[in-house]
Amino acid sequence: MRNILSLIIMLLLLLSCGANSNVNETASTKPENQLLKIRKSKTPIVIDATADEAIWKSSDWHPIDQLWLGAPYSETDFHGRYKLTWTPEALFLLVEIKDDILLDKEEDPLVAWWDDDCLEIFVDEDNSGGNHQFTHDAFAYHIALDGNVVDMSTSKQGKLYNSHIESQLKTEGQTSIWEVKISLYDNTYIEDRTNSPVRLKRNKKIGFALAYCDNDTSTNRENFIGSVEVKGENKNRGWIDSDIFGTLLLIN
Repeated sequence: MRNILSLIIMLLLLLSCGANSNVNETASTKPENQLLKIRKSKTPIVIDATADEAIWKSSDWHPIDQLWLGAPYSETDFHGRYKLTWTPEALFLLVEIKDDILLDKEEDPLVAWWDDDCLEIFVDEDNSGGNHQFTHDAFAYHIALDGNVVDMSTSKQGKLYNSHIESQLKTEGQTSIWEVKISLYDNTYIEDRTNSPVRLKRNKKIGFALAYCDNDTSTNRENFIGSVEVKGENKNRGWIDSDIFGTLLLIN
């Protein structure tokens, strides 16, 4: 009798494990739109905005051309494109922006940071999607022209995350080159604690989108231009909903 009971308990445990496994496998329902395969750099990336590493010379450009906010713009007002690579340490980004006027009107980096010209990087470390407005299930990093990095914190206020991002900006005429190192943090990130970035490896999928806040002379930003198509009327959802992010697949 004891043997039969033990067998029944064992079968129930196995069935339970199998059910949990299926739940975990289907937990993420995020659509994998704009899937990009990102090649690994075989050499270190120096963040100096010169883009002289071999991986930058051989990688493809991707457009920043989706109008998320504002009126239609001309090619002379804005043109943007980007490249990506990775190492086990971090994700790396190269961006070329052609903008006729660069504006940084707010001295305080935590005041209306989205109304100055800035680069915005959306990252969802595990590509799980969902609401991240005041959580760290994903990040929406605004990189100002002076290099300060701002996102919404769990206290529902803007906060500097300069330790997450290393960037360098060089501008010649109307063309700006941004080179950026992005350390990735998972959803266990806790404010004002020591948090270790995630190590990256082949076949990892990351939620990602890129955008540019463009403001020439106005009180508020004039355009918000992204890298992924967003369906529906409200296209300014990246700072809340990581389902709209594209998907990066890390390859060798």
